[in-house]
Amino acid sequence: MTPLLVLVVAYLVGGIPFGFLLVKLKTGEDVRSKGSGNIGATNVLRTTGRAIAVVTLLLDIGKGFFAVWFAARITGDSPEWMSAAALAVMAGHAYPVFLKFHGGKAVASFVGAFLYLMPVPLAATLVLFVIVVAATRHISMGSVVAAGSLPLAVWMIEHPPGVVLMASIAAAVFIVYRHRANMGRIRVGNEHVFKFGGK
Repeated sequence: MTPLLVLVVAYLVGGIPFGFLLVKLKTGEDVRSKGSGNIGATNVLRTTGRAIAVVTLLLDIGKGFFAVWFAARITGDSPEWMSAAALAVMAGHAYPVFLKFHGGKAVASFVGAFLYLMPVPLAATLVLFVIVVAATRHISMGSVVAAGSLPLAVWMIEHPPGVVLMASIAAAVFIVYRHRANMGRIRVGNEHVFKFGGK
């Protein structure tokens, strides 16, 4: 298997729409027609319930972790291909071929990918995520702040190869870009407020 095929696998794994599939199995409905229209765990929580949202979250994290792990195994722990796989799995989640390229925000797959690639910096940013969400009650704000801080955490804690740092920057920019509508709603005061109880 060539390293390039690793990226194809990462993208296709990222594109498995667990939130869409689980909601469809449970309710017969299309989660994209409900709430924010997103297939991720936050919208599943808001529209369908806590248990199925937790499963969605864990599966989406798992596919990010798997993609980078798989790249590591196939390419002999190549930082270049592992970094590329991290971005590919995020792209797959956000633009899945299985759903005509209409997917989620890629936060959970981002977490899974960097959980394998840069676990300690990721842990630091997840602490920041919890603090921001607790203070603002907005998952989107926590996601943007945490993702945006990852490159700094990667550089300060790990001093990795340049390609890994660049991947963390690209991933952060991607997450911020995917949340641009959320940031607009926060500015005008009508962004959804997080409630773990869900539906």
